[in-house]
Amino acid sequence: MTTILGIDAAWTATEPSGVAIVQHRESRWRCLVAAPSYSSLIEQADGRLPNWNRAGVGSPPDPARLLQATEQHAGEPVALVTLDMPVATTPILGRRMADRKVSQTFGAQWCSAHSPGPVRPGPLGADLSRRFTEAGYPIATAATPVGTPHQLVEVYPHPALLALLGRDRRVPYKVGKASSYWRGASIPERIERLLTEFKAILNGLAIHIDNIAIPLPVAANVRSLAALKPFEDAIDALVCCWVGCEYLTGRCLPLGDETAAVWCPHA
Repeated sequence: MTTILGIDAAWTATEPSGVAIVQHRESRWRCLVAAPSYSSLIEQADGRLPNWNRAGVGSPPDPARLLQATEQHAGEPVALVTLDMPVATTPILGRRMADRKVSQTFGAQWCSAHSPGPVRPGPLGADLSRRFTEAGYPIATAATPVGTPHQLVEVYPHPALLALLGRDRRVPYKVGKASSYWRGASIPERIERLLTEFKAILNGLAIHIDNIAIPLPVAANVRSLAALKPFEDAIDALVCCWVGCEYLTGRCLPLGDETAAVWCPHA
């Protein structure tokens, strides 16, 4: 068996972070857990059910506890950690070579990289990468051979989704961007369109991963856009897991240098 922990890490400790676990068994990947926050993943490891209607609570990540909870779910140590957050082997003071290469490669598809800095993710990202490295998961840079296990693999979901869904432009699924995606649309219309994109992503993931347990709500029962954020975060974490699956099978390309890389699946 092979287990991957995927993390959609918020850039601040006040916002929740989605988490997912997939495991390779009998020639197929299957989803063991998809959770809207660190605390939810840990609660599920302790036998409690996830509450998708509860607003996520942000907290600083505890890599040791996350690895422990993942092993509880999987019954084996983690083979790979995938992370949607800028990390590097040197302090991040501004745009990295990885960010520039992602923007050069995917900018025409509206998937340019965000600019990290000393404040966001700043100490949070530095501490996260340091603690995963100390736990035996060093950062996979452009110098790391693809498929090397026990690494911390940085993921950027937007270009990954281009490959997963065969799209030629950034997938409009971010809750916080709904007003700019569909200007003039009503809140119920935006909710409906976001759920349509969520379903498309989950259908794409289901080709590669079985037993995905993210219970999307019916649009009529969603009272606000914010109520969809836990689902978005969990989906992003599962996308991170899928990139890890592609990485372990050699179907990923690192964009970056010897200090940091964003790993992108082949189209």
